[in-house]
Amino acid sequence: MNVSPAFIAIGGNRNPAAADWDEDGLQLLAFGADNSVALWDPQDAHLAGVCSILNGHTKPVNAVKFFPTRSAEVSILLSGSADNSLRIWRAHRQQPSTFTCLKTVSGHTGPITRIATLPGSDIFATGASDGTVKIWKLIHDAKYSSVDIHLSQTVTLAPKYFPLNLALAKLDQASIVLAVAGTRSNIQIFVSRDTQFELSATLTGHEGWIRALAFTRETPDEASDLLLASASQDKYIRLWRIHRGGELPATSSALNDPTLGALSKSLSNKAHWIESPSSTYSVTFEALLLGHEDWIYTASWRHRDGKLQLLSTSEDNSVAIWESDTTSGVWVCITRLGEISAQKGSTSATGSAGGLWIGLWSPDSNSIVSLGRTGSWRKWTYSARTDMWTQQVATTGHVREVKGVCWSRDGSYLVTTGSDQTTRLYAQWKRDGYSASWHEFSRPQIHGYDLNCIDVVTDSQFITGADEKLLRVFDEPKAVAEMLQKLCDVKSTATAELLDAANIPVLGLSNKAIQAVGDDEPIENDGDEREAVDSSSVIRKSVLDFSHPPFEDHLARHLLWPETEKLYGHGYEISAVAVSRDGSLAATACRASSIDHAVIRLYDTKDWLEVRPPLKAHSLTVTALQFSPDDKHLLSVGRDRQWVIWERSTEPSQYVLKHSNPKGHTRMILGASWTPLEQPTFMTAGRDKSVKIWQITDTEVLLKGTVAAAAAVTTVACSSRLHQDRILFMLGTESGEIGIGQAAKEALNKAEVTMVKAELGPAKTINQVVWRPGRAENEQQFAMVSDDSSLRLYDVFIENS
Repeated sequence: MNVSPAFIAIGGNRNPAAADWDEDGLQLLAFGADNSVALWDPQDAHLAGVCSILNGHTKPVNAVKFFPTRSAEVSILLSGSADNSLRIWRAHRQQPSTFTCLKTVSGHTGPITRIATLPGSDIFATGASDGTVKIWKLIHDAKYSSVDIHLSQTVTLAPKYFPLNLALAKLDQASIVLAVAGTRSNIQIFVSRDTQFELSATLTGHEGWIRALAFTRETPDEASDLLLASASQDKYIRLWRIHRGGELPATSSALNDPTLGALSKSLSNKAHWIESPSSTYSVTFEALLLGHEDWIYTASWRHRDGKLQLLSTSEDNSVAIWESDTTSGVWVCITRLGEISAQKGSTSATGSAGGLWIGLWSPDSNSIVSLGRTGSWRKWTYSARTDMWTQQVATTGHVREVKGVCWSRDGSYLVTTGSDQTTRLYAQWKRDGYSASWHEFSRPQIHGYDLNCIDVVTDSQFITGADEKLLRVFDEPKAVAEMLQKLCDVKSTATAELLDAANIPVLGLSNKAIQAVGDDEPIENDGDEREAVDSSSVIRKSVLDFSHPPFEDHLARHLLWPETEKLYGHGYEISAVAVSRDGSLAATACRASSIDHAVIRLYDTKDWLEVRPPLKAHSLTVTALQFSPDDKHLLSVGRDRQWVIWERSTEPSQYVLKHSNPKGHTRMILGASWTPLEQPTFMTAGRDKSVKIWQITDTEVLLKGTVAAAAAVTTVACSSRLHQDRILFMLGTESGEIGIGQAAKEALNKAEVTMVKAELGPAKTINQVVWRPGRAENEQQFAMVSDDSSLRLYDVFIENS
């Protein structure tokens, strides 16, 4: 059996330092994603999304930076994490997505917050929450076949402040300048003498913590002045000029700009003098950039088309490009991308995007990417023909633990749900001339509670359970059905008339159906004519007409599914849900510490009424539920270490206790799955590091086989068809290992399990594995979700024996 990754979806960490786009090397974009580093090629015409994930750090990755190799054949990546360690990774052109960890350094005693590199030099700097900045030298040969690291200096800033950002630049042939800033409003300038950096100047003027620093030369000429941009939580960007020689540069006209009004009092033209071994330099205030309405997180320079431009991102949901006016010299915002503040909305669910945290230029300077609160990337590309920046398809993913995943009945799309309080729908975009690529096509549920479990009722309806004691049922809206049919060739099987679209009312948790109207149709007011029409209760049809997978602003606002039912009855957080194979019953369970709460409730999906009485047998939380292939049995497993088989009684929707084993495993049972064998056979997965195979006879249940694992097994899933008279199953463990096993139906005690290579698996606990229905016998697919916030899809090619 050959297992290979087909698709990965993972969201980025909300940290301004946690992403970088390689300008030399392989031109990939790396970003911190939970405890890992994800690699993505935004310029890939096939839009394959994240190509690989590097595991190794044990806490969230805060800082990611490519080392400037000046070689197109090799990339060196530096990653710093909250586990206090710095890792160095290398990849070659032959295998661009295979990065190897060459070295792990634990020099800091606190989480690393920032990494700064210097093109044309082997020096780089790291800042950390231990209040120190460390200067390192990378020792390598010409082809980077061997790499080592040497600590040159430690600069202590604590207890005065903690470094949030660093910037390095070449001052002249003999010395380097280092700018450091962070949790106070000053910028410290250090200049190197021999190998040691000394504090030379302190720049004042900002009124908040400083979030971004960036150096550049004013023109491509190495002898031109250095410019330093500093961006702060005070909503302003300040530019500083570093000028060589004993004379001051011509005074900037920015100080006399009448538009600055009262601000001019805080603008000082005091010159700061710094010295390198070969020359004297002045540091003067150059310009104040106004325009952002909230904290500014990143700033980065670029020489584009002979002009110097500055890119900034802010909490106000915008990306701005600044340029100096050729006649007046005043810096103005020439392009603003992102969202207009008026669109923020009133609830955090579908309103405010929560700011744009990262902004990066592409290596060719004609694209920009930005990361927002929801973990999704946005990408804009410049068209010289129209002189416009247009938004393009980028990559999205969950930003917290992904708890549940299920396929639609026909296997045409999958739905995931997790602790970031969203439910996301992924499908394949089928385009002429390209291989089909996977994308997020809808965000059916944006919630106020962590979501724990999900299952589909029909191809156009699903049910989710959250930390809120009730379950919610969602129906596909017409807009999503039409989009999936147009872009993914998914035919809608809904029998009833579909609702147009949905939204979340202000301060609400329930998705309400809304109407879609044509662009030229008037919006009618159903109620009192004196009341204003609620603009959020209708949507223009043109907003829902897509020729490509939707962008993040549409996903977060316009592609919700209307909620049609709420299911009450449980007393605590919902822990498991399963829908029968014929779609007529939903079984649910909640967290429990007593027999009264550890009941399984059944709901009839026609009228969504509870089928009483609830099923009582477990004494602690039920962790997994599954109906047998013929719906004759319901299997439940729980933290009380027992499995229970319920059998359908003569009354159609009733199930009664048939078999139970209070000591099915020696530790809690976390996963369960039925096999496709004619003789009813099921599998259970436990914290006792084993998967057990059981077979039901007329009178009893026999243990047919045990599969041992290296760690606690958290989930097991059996394929719904036999493969050459063998059952095929997957198991996932608490440490992120994936095992793929098979056993002949006559010899279930001789199951063989092959472990998938560790680098292809997640870094944390696997929560659920599901096989894709309707696939060819020897070409299977399965989806897997994990606590490392990733959804992964794998192809399984089975060779004929």
